[in-house]
Amino acid sequence: MCRMHALTLLFCAASAMAQTAAGRYTVRPDQPKQTIRGLGFEIQSDSIGSDNLGLPDKIVAVPHDLEPAERKRFYSEMLSGFRYCRLAMGLYLRGTDPDRKQVVERYPGQMRDLKEMQDAARIEGFAVEYWSPTPYWKSNGKYAGGTLKRFDPDFLSQFASALVEDVRYLQRNGLKVVQWGLQNEPPVDHEKYSTCGYDGDQYYKAMKAVAPRIREAFPNVFIHADSWGGQSTAGSALIRRDPQLLKLVDGWTWHRIGADSNEQIQKAALFNDGAEGKQVFNNEFEYLEGAASDQRFVNTAQSIMNWFVFESSSTWFWLHALKPTYNAEASGYALGFWRPADDKDMSRLPGIKPGHWDYNRQNWNSLAGFLKYLPWDSVRLQVDEDQVRLDNRILAWKTPSGKLGVAVTNRSGQPFRFRIETSRASTFAGYRSTPREANVALGRSKGPELSLEVPDLAIEFWVERETSGPRADASPRAAAIRVPSFENR
Repeated sequence: MCRMHALTLLFCAASAMAQTAAGRYTVRPDQPKQTIRGLGFEIQSDSIGSDNLGLPDKIVAVPHDLEPAERKRFYSEMLSGFRYCRLAMGLYLRGTDPDRKQVVERYPGQMRDLKEMQDAARIEGFAVEYWSPTPYWKSNGKYAGGTLKRFDPDFLSQFASALVEDVRYLQRNGLKVVQWGLQNEPPVDHEKYSTCGYDGDQYYKAMKAVAPRIREAFPNVFIHADSWGGQSTAGSALIRRDPQLLKLVDGWTWHRIGADSNEQIQKAALFNDGAEGKQVFNNEFEYLEGAASDQRFVNTAQSIMNWFVFESSSTWFWLHALKPTYNAEASGYALGFWRPADDKDMSRLPGIKPGHWDYNRQNWNSLAGFLKYLPWDSVRLQVDEDQVRLDNRILAWKTPSGKLGVAVTNRSGQPFRFRIETSRASTFAGYRSTPREANVALGRSKGPELSLEVPDLAIEFWVERETSGPRADASPRAAAIRVPSFENR
């Protein structure tokens, strides 16, 4: 073989290796799917021990601990765009009346703070769910551990009346209750923090007593089960065999804590089978062990997208908006950190002053674009993929005003080109999030085909606009954009 020929072969091989991998996608506006109602978060409105160990008496809470200006920034910058706030009854709202039968605020102003947050952030309302009922109803007389005292009809009827009154208490204090769940993670029974264990039969009996009373008192509240394994658990199986009780259940909730987003594709049957026509969705996602990371940044975004695409979910919940600077679990759990007044160790996250908060970028940036560019009540659109790739995902939607939006991700280890047929000749504006920045403007691209080269560990959003502009290969601006979510209200 001559030397020139050998060099040519080497050059061709190198060129082939350098060629960007690509895929073809066709957005189908003629095939609308489910309505995506919006995302949810949870709020730590009372204390919990570091690493989830214990229920301290001291008040460590948001928005309670934030200075006034930081509260406003929290509502407008982080919470804007969320639709639901998950409220942990018996944990982050764990005061009791003198008889220890009802949940009330534990410190003065707690309910006022929650209403202020609801109104200022303009969320639709609270997803109310028990980590434990109040101690009166418990076998061990306390929030942590145990189960209900009894499961006879008379006791459960009284219990149901108390849970109805808890919701009325929230409403009297101005909180809008839009979802309700009997128990967070029914199989869990430990004394680290508030829990109430139910086996399958106990869960079924309690739901049969309480759910009809909740529906009667609050006809428009969304009732879900079982906040652990959805419709697959023993308790849910009993509900599914009871036609009258099944009618009262609006959806099945799952906890896939920190799970790889691949399972929404590879185990779709697990989450969809036996749903009996009800919604299925994740109402808690976080990373239970370890810190936030660049890989987790993309995985979280793909979890959101894959629940919408492969499980046809209407919503998806992250765990905590903010966690305290000194809690060991904070990095994997939170979208941001706040410094309580009693945290004197400024070596930990030194840029955050007492009463202030900052982003946990690798987690927050995963959600930022969905809150900004995926308006409430958008309709998911079918996307035909030449190949379903685990590391390169796509989600498309039509906004309530009729505009098209697309989100794409890349965690393949190299750049990837999405060739997307949109059926729209209009102009699209692009925005990119990475583990370091959120919503960085990429310029404009003209349809109907978008040719998007997405770097590794990135999420991009392309949203239809009325006006023309520079092509997508325009240089992105260096700074992230922070403006209120469009079309969300």
